[in-house]
Amino acid sequence: MNSTPTQQTPQELRTCALACLLEPDPAVKVVMVAAMAQACPAPDPSAALQPVGAIPGRPERPELVPPRLVGRRSMITQEGRAMLVHALAHIEFNAMNLALDALWRFPDLPCEYYTDWLRVAAEEATHYSLLVAHLAVLGHAYGDFPAHDSLWEMVDKTRGDVLARMALVPRTLEARGLDAIPPLRAKLAQAGDMAAAAILDIILRDEVGHVEIGNRWYGYLCEQRGLELRATYAELAARYEAPSLRGPFNLEARRRAGFTELELGDLPA
Repeated sequence: MNSTPTQQTPQELRTCALACLLEPDPAVKVVMVAAMAQACPAPDPSAALQPVGAIPGRPERPELVPPRLVGRRSMITQEGRAMLVHALAHIEFNAMNLALDALWRFPDLPCEYYTDWLRVAAEEATHYSLLVAHLAVLGHAYGDFPAHDSLWEMVDKTRGDVLARMALVPRTLEARGLDAIPPLRAKLAQAGDMAAAAILDIILRDEVGHVEIGNRWYGYLCEQRGLELRATYAELAARYEAPSLRGPFNLEARRRAGFTELELGDLPA
């Protein structure tokens, strides 16, 4: 008898996540992630996987440049708004890849870890699709403007330790998105682009959950290793040269994402 999607073999979740990560075409990657999320195969935490190909799979464009060379984005012009939407689409494309990397790379974690990151991958794929569709309305496509790769650089630096990954990607770099989205939304709304503003509402809602997942698994890993959360975070941030955090901070969103009052007190004034 043929297997249904929910009866697939246990190793398929991490295997499928790696296949999605290696796919270079963003549109195909989105379809693959959606199919994986719908099938929701059970993970095999102990499976030994080996990538065949460059990680992450990505298209030839956009051209990747240092952040200072990305260009200024004036909200006055349609092209300026398109540049901002493009930058956000690139962030969400990388965020989809980082969720897929978290899924396949780290073995021997509880099954809930893998289902959490499957959810993140699916939601990031949705964010990317929404932004790319709006970019088309603005007369552009993903790849039309240069982009920087800061988010993926930290993903790559933390590939050897899931604790560092949880500390420095979801609860550091992605948490910065909680702070950045409200002022960006205000700029787009002021420019009259209410469709883009509505997309950012969806992204902020979901990103709170993504950062919460990072916080929860960071806390779990610290407990498993007998480590104190705040001191360990400070040590990891220094060792991996994480970017300095700068305000203003969206404290309400950070609280909903699981940061404690002591952690919020550690943020620079």
